[in-house]
Amino acid sequence: MAHHNELGKLGEKIASDYLLKNGYEVLAQNFYFDKAEIDIIAKKDNKTLVVVEVKTRNSDFFGDPQEFVTPSKIKLLVKAANEYVISNDLDMEVRFDIIAVIKNKTIEKIEHFENAFYHF
Repeated sequence: MAHHNELGKLGEKIASDYLLKNGYEVLAQNFYFDKAEIDIIAKKDNKTLVVVEVKTRNSDFFGDPQEFVTPSKIKLLVKAANEYVISNDLDMEVRFDIIAVIKNKTIEKIEHFENAFYHF
């Protein structure tokens, strides 16, 4: 597996552990629909479905990880989230978050951006 793939998987594990420690229930990881993938789908307080995009980098030299969530990625996330809600017959608020992870030999930094973008 390429190094960037390994770093991405490690970032998703760090983000998942972070969510669990902060009272979230992780419902799914790497949920695919068409060409869209949601890194983590979680539930908070049994009333909010949280769609999480995880961005992991080994430094912020080229910019903060969260800056790499593009409008086309947002569109795909919304499409996949809509499918998840419909296929699981859910009736709850949906929130889109970004968890930015910087991880290298000396640094492990996590930033959680709640309501990072709106789907309309």
